[in-house]
Amino acid sequence: MDISEKKRVVFMGTPHYAESILRRLYDDGRFDIVLVLTQPDRPVGRKRVVTPPPVKLFAVENGLELMQPESLKSESVEMAISRKRPDFIVVAAYGQILPVNILDIAPSINLHASLLPKYRGASPIQQAILNGDRYTGITAMLMEKGLDSGPVLGYSYVEIGEDMGLEELGETLTLTAARFTPEVLSRFDTLMPIPQHDSSATICKKIRRSDGEVDMSDAVALYRRYRAFEGWPGVFLPNGLKLKRLTLVDREGVHIPGEILSFDGESMVIGCSVGAVRVERVQPSSKKEMSAKSYAVGRGLVLGDSIF
Repeated sequence: MDISEKKRVVFMGTPHYAESILRRLYDDGRFDIVLVLTQPDRPVGRKRVVTPPPVKLFAVENGLELMQPESLKSESVEMAISRKRPDFIVVAAYGQILPVNILDIAPSINLHASLLPKYRGASPIQQAILNGDRYTGITAMLMEKGLDSGPVLGYSYVEIGEDMGLEELGETLTLTAARFTPEVLSRFDTLMPIPQHDSSATICKKIRRSDGEVDMSDAVALYRRYRAFEGWPGVFLPNGLKLKRLTLVDREGVHIPGEILSFDGESMVIGCSVGAVRVERVQPSSKKEMSAKSYAVGRGLVLGDSIF
């Protein structure tokens, strides 16, 4: 295809999710990525090493024009985008709200990791797991002033497996979004945007470390929280003990919360008010990770004792 026939795209995104979409658009052949915007390099990890976002790494590797503005409210940002005469502005987990003057430059399409209007906001993948949803997906929507509230261009559905954690579901949604985006852009002129029903909307907040604290009241809810908070913040007891490699073994039994019901090799089965879970590994506060049985032996815990 002649470059003059390609659709001109300004891409805005930051993490791996966005980088996968950008990569697919770049490789597709029907689109010309005329400008990439991503967040500034930020300190990452315990050592706070300043690290470029994945979208920047891809842009630099492939010689794409790149901007990393601290704010989108600068007139220079608006001018830089306008000069590129984009046919589309594609936004995926960029990390800043787009002002109206930028939204007005070209159709601005956002790829959101939920089935809008469900789970507008910062943590849609975690929220779908926490609520025990059977399905989630990617929504392509036209952006407007407001939080994930614009008209819907299309959906791509994903089934959530019973044991699927945040990492696996996130990667599945990333691959889905990467496949879906070129399809939406190529068919844009034939799509009819459908307004969202605000009365059905739900908002999900940014995850905080405190969300990982659990009380052993319900095994199903605990297992969902463990899957949703995989990696960070994880799940931990009020005493700081982190529970790792956790599986659901009983949904309905009635137990004393935190009671050690049995030992299974290096694991222990712990009761909840309703149900029970098997825990293979634990990590006491400010100490190294160890097997659950080693933790129990080191503290003289036996069957019937509480891990609280």
